[in-house]
Amino acid sequence: MTTVVVPQVPARLGRFVLRMFRPHVYGTYGLLWVLALEGSAVSATGTAWRPSDATWLRVVSVVLALLFLRMLDEQKDLDYDRVHHPDRPLVTGAITTAELRGAMAAITALLVGLNAALSATAALLILAALGYGVLLAVLERLSPAVRDRHLLNLAVTYPVQVILGCYVYGSLVADGTVGADWRGPVLLALCAGVFLHFEFARKTAWEAADGERLYSTDLGPRRSAAVTAGCAAVAVACELALLAPSGPLVLLPCAAVLLPVWGTRRFLTAGRGTWPVLFAMLFIVATYLGLVVRAVLL
Repeated sequence: MTTVVVPQVPARLGRFVLRMFRPHVYGTYGLLWVLALEGSAVSATGTAWRPSDATWLRVVSVVLALLFLRMLDEQKDLDYDRVHHPDRPLVTGAITTAELRGAMAAITALLVGLNAALSATAALLILAALGYGVLLAVLERLSPAVRDRHLLNLAVTYPVQVILGCYVYGSLVADGTVGADWRGPVLLALCAGVFLHFEFARKTAWEAADGERLYSTDLGPRRSAAVTAGCAAVAVACELALLAPSGPLVLLPCAAVLLPVWGTRRFLTAGRGTWPVLFAMLFIVATYLGLVVRAVLL
């Protein structure tokens, strides 16, 4: 039996994070998501918004929660990865299940400590997101339908993103920064549209390899493309509902709709290959960055 020297564990975890989590990608996503959600929630009430210490704590918490969930995904997808991704760290032994679980326990303790400084509500909501992720891993192990039926799996797993959005908005309500009203659900629906546009885009193609998990395999390429475009349309509609009363600056984040329009046209015209995922990634960045800039300028 091979024994891992304790000082090597941080280095192994570091290599795992750099390869499988890509901090510049997930970190940027978490940063823009929190800033856009918080900034929009505050500015929609007519109050000037600037990032605070609590804002950066929320950013760190969301990024760490995403890392926790990524480590969890690596474990629950192990059997699939052995066949389709044999170079993944957990498959090759570059990291072990015990090391990932130890890191997840440390992340959980850190998140509870950080958010206890905000409020009990914040600590409970961030724990709820992590707990739901763990529950999903158990459910996928027990239910072949949840594990293998891609659309069902999405319906069951996506709520963890909603809970993280509720964490950001709920912690704002708990500390009195905003009041709980109709804007909260609309903001969460906006974020859902942005994320699901990317989620469907990255798994929509005209052809699929044997065993490849794509939404277009279940829906067909054209219907999958329609859902992808529809998710972006939901996001833009929510932006209009939230921001239209504020004047011309509403056009800043809404202009990002040109990216999914272009992506849809390119995919359907090509009749082969995959959805241009770069456009979906840029839609996330442009939408959230536009919301942040608008919140700062108001």
